[in-house]
Amino acid sequence: MRRPRFLTDISVARQVLLLQVGVVVVLVATAIALTAYDARRDVRDHATDRAVAVAEAVADAPTVRAAVQSPDPTSVLQPYAEQVRVDTDTDFVVVMALDRTRYTHPNPDNIGKPFVGDLGSAPEGEVFTQEFIGTLGPSVRAVVPVRDGDEVVALVSVGITVSDLNRELRRDVLVILLCAAAVLAVGLVGAGLVSRRLRRMTHGMGEREIARMYEYYSAVLHAVREGLLLLGPDGRVELANDEARRLLELPDDVVGRQVGELGLAPGLVAAALGRTAESDDLYLAGDRMLVVSTAPARWDGREVGSVVSLRDHTELRSVTGELDVVRRLTESLRSQNHESANRLHTVVSLIEMGRPDEAVDFATEELQVAQLLADRVVGAVDDPVVAALLLGKSAEATERGIDLAITGSVADTGEVPRRDVVTVLGNLVDNAFDAVADAEERRVTVHLERDGQSLVITVDDSGPGLDDEDAARVLERGWTTKAAPGTGRGLGLALVVQVARRHRGDVTVGRSALGGARFTVTLRPQEPS
Repeated sequence: MRRPRFLTDISVARQVLLLQVGVVVVLVATAIALTAYDARRDVRDHATDRAVAVAEAVADAPTVRAAVQSPDPTSVLQPYAEQVRVDTDTDFVVVMALDRTRYTHPNPDNIGKPFVGDLGSAPEGEVFTQEFIGTLGPSVRAVVPVRDGDEVVALVSVGITVSDLNRELRRDVLVILLCAAAVLAVGLVGAGLVSRRLRRMTHGMGEREIARMYEYYSAVLHAVREGLLLLGPDGRVELANDEARRLLELPDDVVGRQVGELGLAPGLVAAALGRTAESDDLYLAGDRMLVVSTAPARWDGREVGSVVSLRDHTELRSVTGELDVVRRLTESLRSQNHESANRLHTVVSLIEMGRPDEAVDFATEELQVAQLLADRVVGAVDDPVVAALLLGKSAEATERGIDLAITGSVADTGEVPRRDVVTVLGNLVDNAFDAVADAEERRVTVHLERDGQSLVITVDDSGPGLDDEDAARVLERGWTTKAAPGTGRGLGLALVVQVARRHRGDVTVGRSALGGARFTVTLRPQEPS
């Protein structure tokens, strides 16, 4: 059955409050009714027991046995019965003959008249009780035989009117009502406290709003192409959508676990637990390069956790790395173009000055240097793309005053894609150039060789090198000596590590024979799937 619309527009906290109040009221009312019924029954049972006790006491009195057999029983029994009635707080004590003739009655006018009501089995010597409407109105009464030996010689009836019982019952019900009022007050206060807490937890929203929010919330989390992590104030994962689980390779039981226990990169964990907003920062997670944004989640001025968004930029960063290599090659070619123009002008000027022999010698010398460089690079690697990269780096080294030596020999890159070799060589050589920029002796060595099916690339420099602490952190994402963290630098070595992992290889950092750092990258061919 559909619920009334006015109920769905009320906040959940208010609905719970109304429900609790209704339940408390119904329970208290039911308890009052049951207790009042029980009290009424107890009052009547107690009155019956009291009437029986008084009647038996009167019937057993020697005075009564003697008086009922005397010529004038009333003269003795009437004052005695009235005294008993007053002392026992009953409404009537009637002593009668077996033919129902009254010997006593609270109203003297009824003495000598027949007793009104049933006698039951009392004439046979048993105790009889009933509720009956007599001359004094409705009453609870008991009829008891008076015995002389084994013979029943008279009857005694003692009664308590219902009006007296009702007065006693009202006193009991009043106590019950006071207790019920106290219970109701405690229940209402408790319901109010629960409702107040629930209102804070649900932010005063109604069930339609909560249901709609949950539906939109679930739809957005599953439809969004970004990975989303919601962390609580204590760093526990409160939610991870499908894309976040895929990008970070999270286990099925990730919800409720500390983010530091998920085996993520230390830098990524630190960013997720950060208390300040970070936008589009890059981190390495396994074989993926992720763009990570973090922001504290706040409600009503208090922090309730943090939100971490993840985007996969692995392919984009690879392409960007290749574009960086192309850009550097373009700059090198532009530099060589300027240098070639200057040399050509020099040759033309020498000819115009009438010194053709010197012009020929100058041009021949430049050609020999260029050819020597090309022969050295081509001798090291036959792959044209990698050779072009090394030629560009050689030209850049010459321009920056760096002595770049290329040793070893590799016929081709084998099953390792060229772009991965370009990424490794470009980043390692660039880092080596930056490392020797301020050194007195600027030397960089690139060594290429084959180890079985593996391609080994070693780059040495004569820079200041790395101490033990830096050597342990140098392969982390964002570590750099060139700029402050978070500026987008420090990704070159992370990309190198990513390529090495993709090819089941490794990256080692050591001390170079030139005095600086040595980076050795081993790339192995992919296993057939």
